[in-house]
Amino acid sequence: MTEPAARSVWLIADDYGFSPAVSESIRVLLANGRLSGTGCMTLFDDWRDHAAALTATSGSFATGMHLTLTDFPALSTGRKMPELKRLLASHDDDAAIAAEADAQLDRFREAFGRNPDFIDGHQHVHFLPPVRRWLAARFADAPAAERPWLRGAPTLRAAPALIKAKIVVARLLARGFDAEMRRHGFAVEGPLCGFYDWRRKGAFSRALDLFIDRAPHGSVIMCHPGTVDDVLRSRDVFTDAREEERDALAADTFPARLVAAGLSLRQARS
Repeated sequence: MTEPAARSVWLIADDYGFSPAVSESIRVLLANGRLSGTGCMTLFDDWRDHAAALTATSGSFATGMHLTLTDFPALSTGRKMPELKRLLASHDDDAAIAAEADAQLDRFREAFGRNPDFIDGHQHVHFLPPVRRWLAARFADAPAAERPWLRGAPTLRAAPALIKAKIVVARLLARGFDAEMRRHGFAVEGPLCGFYDWRRKGAFSRALDLFIDRAPHGSVIMCHPGTVDDVLRSRDVFTDAREEERDALAADTFPARLVAAGLSLRQARS
């Protein structure tokens, strides 16, 4: 009899809906059981096409919302949202942030007919106090079975050495988040892993070994697989490393590597 895996983790692809080729790559990985789920960016004009293709994708996986509050035109106003540094310096406009979060959530619900399985944030914006308050208010009356789980604070365990300063900054942003949101009745999954220096060629493959070997039980490992297309290049500087992530997760050796480490991928809330 096969012994059960000692650890299980969420392996979640961020940025579904960022570009056609990114979304297609994520769907292939989902259909082949290489991911636990994906977080959706619902604010772009072609979102409905991405959503329809994801609905048609076979497999058991979590579908969440990747709340986006920076850099792109807002659904609620049409105006470009601030860069992260500006948002962090002036994130006290609860009404504007709540309106944009509502608009993105409504688009998700329109596409799938339900709440997201989970909510996290592009550039970790779900940790911001106004988003915490929006989450608590928006889901105050939702039954437990209809509440999304939330991605929790980062951990320094399983972190590449050269990236730990960045994780410390994210941990400061997330200070108190897990306990606060649990008090509001949310399931918080984590800790968060998956940070690495995507600017260094080959860095993801080395970091993936670290995540597989050292990620604590219950971790959420974020990743950003994809294929580069013109739409992606027009929207982001994080491009070629996405293909390295795609190839590492699609590799024939990946499932055996998980088994050897006593690690399994979660695909439903547990």
